[in-house]
Amino acid sequence: MDQTEKRQRGRPRAFNAPQETASVQSLDRALRILAIVAEGAGLSLSEIANASGVPAPTAYRMLTTLENHGMVEFDKTGQLWSIGVETYRMGSAFLRSRKLVDRARIVMQDLMEKTGETANLGVAEDDCVVFVSQVETHQAIRAFFRPGTRSPFHASGIGKAVLAHLEPDRVAAIARKAGLEAFTTKTLSTLPALAGNLAEIRGRGWSVDDEERNEGMRCVAAAIFNEFGEPVGGISVSGPTVRVTPERLGEIGPRVAAAADEITAMIGGKRP
Repeated sequence: MDQTEKRQRGRPRAFNAPQETASVQSLDRALRILAIVAEGAGLSLSEIANASGVPAPTAYRMLTTLENHGMVEFDKTGQLWSIGVETYRMGSAFLRSRKLVDRARIVMQDLMEKTGETANLGVAEDDCVVFVSQVETHQAIRAFFRPGTRSPFHASGIGKAVLAHLEPDRVAAIARKAGLEAFTTKTLSTLPALAGNLAEIRGRGWSVDDEERNEGMRCVAAAIFNEFGEPVGGISVSGPTVRVTPERLGEIGPRVAAAADEITAMIGGKRP
């Protein structure tokens, strides 16, 4: 096959500049409109036109084109435009191709370097947390969780960070099903004690496993959320109590919470 007959890959070798500029402007406007609709909870044509700076007739043509592709939906009763199911399908494809573990790795590396302690990533299952990735500190004494290690919600920094963002009745149901085993003298093994700690976690945005699973080890964690604002896992740093001291919690906690927010954004999630 002649070189000139090869399939174009991504961009043409040449194009008509005026026509290309017009096409890009139209696409830019359409994407701007799509973003505005996505942020709203049902918007009228005039609201979309005003927010986008696009004349109403032009905005309407773009909305109908987006509707034909399932990107937006039109409620005839309320005369309102909202985001379409096709955008969810595309978003799901993005999440499949950019898995949580892969996208979190660089954030975990940065967190380990800033805190000097091992960074962990865990996902929430029905009755426990499963550790799926870890970036180890260079310190001789350090925490280690083999990928696949499971830990009860109530005795895990990540687990408690997840529970803190669930409804009380669901927390109680998980506690009844999995039990509240006391691993150390500091384990929160009663529902009232656990509920009180979860309220503190919600207030400050990060949790502490204070020797509640393993004596001599302390963990600081924060939840990661999906696109519905639901906690799906968390990120943490863990280390010996001689290094992860109570005095350092005020420094480490906000760093962990910021890392969790960064990963949440990376996977298209949102904090509730």
